[in-house]
Amino acid sequence: MAEELREELSAEEAERLSSVEHDQDALASLIDDLSGNGRRKRQLAARVVNLVAQREPELLTPYLPDLIDALYRPEAQTRWEILDALSIMVPDHAKEIGGAYEGAEAALFDELSATLRLSAFRLLCCWGATERGRSKKVWPILDEAIQCYHGDLEYRDMLGYLHDFANGKIEGGVAGELAGRLQFDAENGKGSYLKARSAEIYNILVKRFKLDHPQKRARAVSKNDDLDDEE
Repeated sequence: MAEELREELSAEEAERLSSVEHDQDALASLIDDLSGNGRRKRQLAARVVNLVAQREPELLTPYLPDLIDALYRPEAQTRWEILDALSIMVPDHAKEIGGAYEGAEAALFDELSATLRLSAFRLLCCWGATERGRSKKVWPILDEAIQCYHGDLEYRDMLGYLHDFANGKIEGGVAGELAGRLQFDAENGKGSYLKARSAEIYNILVKRFKLDHPQKRARAVSKNDDLDDEE
C-alpha cells in the first residue's frame, strides 16, 4: 500500500484527492461521478476513490453500495480501481462487500484487460480468506482462473494473492484442492519464482491442514459432456 501511495499523481488527481479528504460534499460529488455519463470522469473518480481507500478507507464506508454498483461500468479502469479499493476495505466490511461477488466474477474473466482480471482475483482472494463459507464460494472460480491464466504475466502476482488466501480462514476441502492444484508447480515449476512461490503456498497448506496426498479439484462434467462421450 505504501508503494501505491508514493506513485506520482497528476495535478488533477492530487487536487481532487485533497478536496474530498476534507469536504463531505466533495466526496459525495466524487461518488456521483462514478455513475456519470463521461468515461474520463468516471475513471478519474474511480482513481481518486482508490487513493482515498489507501489513505482513509473509513471515509468510503457510507458509499459501499455505490462502489459495488460501479463494477458494472463499461470501461476497465473504473472497475479495476474500484475492485482495488474494495480489496482494501474487506477486513472491516467483508459482509457488505459480498455484494461485489458477481461484478468481480465477471471482471475475472474479462478478455481484454489483464489489469482488471488481476484486481478481480485480488478481491476474491481477500474476501474468500475471511470465512470458510466464503472460501468455498470463491474457490471454483479461483481454480478456473489459475488454469486460465497460469502462463500469463499476471500469474506471478496471482500467486501472491493465493499466498494470502492460503493463510486465511479457508475451508479444509478448499485447502486440499488448492494444494493439489499447486503441487505440480511446487515440484516441477519452470522458473525459480514460480516453483518457489508455489512450494511455499503448498507447504503452508499441507502443514496447516495436515494434508495427505492432496488432490486438485475435479472438473465438473455437464450433461453435454456425457452426450459427447457417448457419441
